[in-house]
Amino acid sequence: MAAAGVVSGKIIYEQEGVYIHSSCGKTNDQDSLISGILRVLEKDAEVIVDWRPLDDALDSSSILYARKDSSSVVEWTQAPKERGHRGSEHLNSYEAEWDMVNTVSFKRKPHTNGDAPSHRNGKSKWSFLFSLTDLKSIKQNKEGMGWSYLVFCLKDDVVLPALHFHQGDSKLLIESLEKYVVLCESPQDKRTLLVNCQNKSLSQSFENLLDEPAYGLIQAGLLDRRKLLWAIHHWKKIKKDPYTATMIGFSKVTNYIFDSLRGSDPSTHQRPPSEMADFLSDAISGLKINQQEEPGFEVITRIDLGERPVVQRKEPVSLEEWTKNIDSEGRILNVDSMKQMIFRGGLSHALRKQAWKFLLGYFPWDSTKEERTQLQKQKTDEYFRMKLQWKSVSQEQEKRNSRLRDYRSLIEKDVNRTDRTNKFYEGQDNPGLILLHDILMTYCMYDFDLGYVQGMSDLLSPLLYVMENEVDAFWCFASYMDQMHQNFEEQMQGMKTQLIQLSTLLRLLDSGFCSYLESQDSGYLYFCFRWLLIRFKREFSFLDILRLWEVMWTELPCKNFHLLLCCAILESEKQQIMEKHYGFNEILKHINELSMKIDVEDILCKAEAISLQMVKCKELPQAVCEILGLQDSEVTTPDSDVGEDENVVMTPRPTSAFQSNALPTLSASGSRDDSPTQIPVSSDVCRLTPA
Repeated sequence: MAAAGVVSGKIIYEQEGVYIHSSCGKTNDQDSLISGILRVLEKDAEVIVDWRPLDDALDSSSILYARKDSSSVVEWTQAPKERGHRGSEHLNSYEAEWDMVNTVSFKRKPHTNGDAPSHRNGKSKWSFLFSLTDLKSIKQNKEGMGWSYLVFCLKDDVVLPALHFHQGDSKLLIESLEKYVVLCESPQDKRTLLVNCQNKSLSQSFENLLDEPAYGLIQAGLLDRRKLLWAIHHWKKIKKDPYTATMIGFSKVTNYIFDSLRGSDPSTHQRPPSEMADFLSDAISGLKINQQEEPGFEVITRIDLGERPVVQRKEPVSLEEWTKNIDSEGRILNVDSMKQMIFRGGLSHALRKQAWKFLLGYFPWDSTKEERTQLQKQKTDEYFRMKLQWKSVSQEQEKRNSRLRDYRSLIEKDVNRTDRTNKFYEGQDNPGLILLHDILMTYCMYDFDLGYVQGMSDLLSPLLYVMENEVDAFWCFASYMDQMHQNFEEQMQGMKTQLIQLSTLLRLLDSGFCSYLESQDSGYLYFCFRWLLIRFKREFSFLDILRLWEVMWTELPCKNFHLLLCCAILESEKQQIMEKHYGFNEILKHINELSMKIDVEDILCKAEAISLQMVKCKELPQAVCEILGLQDSEVTTPDSDVGEDENVVMTPRPTSAFQSNALPTLSASGSRDDSPTQIPVSSDVCRLTPA
């Protein structure tokens, strides 16, 4: 174990509120609890575990607390000095968690002259760090016995002080370490995790891969066994919970395996065998996108979609424009016109708190101000009744309610890693995190059949950020989940249907690109899974997501506009994918790395242009019309009732990336195919899902 100096490197894991109990018997002695920061860092190809006392501590007297008043509407007020010493306790108390919040924030205590405070009471002597290569085992606490804690034992039999996780998250640390070492339960003590052991169950899973092409490579020494075990573990998670595994980037799994292949033999630099794609397809059982022609399917020849219009965006709707469209009783006037303005330019941020409630259906568009006030009062009472249901469950009751325990565990894990770089959610003991947790727990009471599924916190976070109010955020989230519900259901029917519909649209736009993707075992379009699951939340910056979502919520210019957004993104990336001959793994990696690099305004323009192009096509297949909600290839768009809109210019599209309608199709083998493409498209979208 090295001395705990300042360590730099890439931070893999970081958690405040990790305590050393230096004198466990003196429960009234504050000095017996030493708060610190635990980090896992990568430095010079080495992984370091580092704990040190917390230098930049929160000043509890400056935390802003929620307190309930007679109207049930509260503000965060500064804690009285005489109660400052128990600030962190109050944040988790019944009263603070129960209150409705209008504004959330907290302050950190400034250091005098910019200097960090000196260590007092000899706390610095407890600092330690060690290399992961020196770790022998990790001992965990008994479940349900106080704070979660871990004890690290090193290979030289040095036992480090127990680290107590007052804020939870010890499991997240274990998951971080498992990226670098194999951990398994000790046969003698299930609470002890041994490092780099030969786990029997994992080995059995490994042996079951005898029929997989990777097995022979392991026997030949070409594939790292530990990496494959790690990959198998995550493939099992995909099969059990595809949304969760995909959310964390299942391309990492393929990279982990295929990078091992490449590192051993230059001849293996090509795309992995097609069987690996079949392995991936098991992640969503029953999904087969690229169907052969079957009875009842509509056979369609290649269609000329005509000219692609060039679309320009407008400025966001201002508070002044919004106010002009409200009558004396508070009703919104010219709703269709207002939706078109929002679709065209989005909303100014100051307006979002009002307008989102209408866009999401929380407030009816034709309601008066008085009616909305009464509705809010009713919804506030309803929310707190549901919140009381889980708040009043005792620990004894929860021990006998495995579903509630599982929901709480998943929520706590997800909340602690949702948008933590956003100032609204950063830092420890953040009131915003408490509200995320409470809203998601209350949603479990609202829809107990669905409960909580990982990814739902991503949908809630922007809503709470905009609303800054617990009750309003909950009901907006409930409305949004009404739209997204099928994405998170166990059978994943919503995801299956969307991937099938996306494939249908993409094949109509560019059958050559679809053929190329199929030739690379990517025709299932799994690389779009995360886009669809949480509506691009991980693909755009936080502020861009606010713009994108409010545009989509207008439900203009057609049904399933988000699928056209997918097509627009793929159109932008087609040239690079095909010219560089990307294979299965490269496509996954490339799409995954687009995150935070996509221009939201550009993609909105392209997607709208595609919709207008389809609207004007008089020969659209019936299945496409059904997907987009078009009747006889006509739909009300922001410009369909305008003769010559200054923002839409009809031009030929000779430079468009989607050229397949005018060019020969590229077959899977790379040869040209000048014959008309027959596209099997069901007149009933659901029929594309195999029995």
